[in-house]
Amino acid sequence: QVQLVESGGGLVQAGDSLRLSCAASRLSFSTYTMGWFRQAPGKEREFVAVISWSGGRTYYADSVKGRFTISRDNAKNTVYLQMNSLKPEDTAVYYCAADRFYGRVEIFQYEYWGQGTQVTVSS
Repeated sequence: QVQLVESGGGLVQAGDSLRLSCAASRLSFSTYTMGWFRQAPGKEREFVAVISWSGGRTYYADSVKGRFTISRDNAKNTVYLQMNSLKPEDTAVYYCAADRFYGRVEIFQYEYWGQGTQVTVSS
């Protein structure tokens, strides 16, 4: 059974940085596009960033562009989300997800999901 396990969340102040990790197991990791999504309290889950299987292509939501960076290490079956200049509105549960195709941003298009990691940004 495929597992995606996120880590690295926490409570930080506005302007701080965090790096989230998502480790995959029992997944042909290097053949999957990996995405990050987030869900704030009372809101729908939304797309954050996606990276192609090779790491050569990335795409970001406008709300995080220039502040967040997605990357991956296929040797470690891990995808990362470096989050800089965090804002209170970045507070959410962050999820990683795996998709067979690059560039998709809809939740229903992703095949596998992690359980999420909480990120809280105080003002």
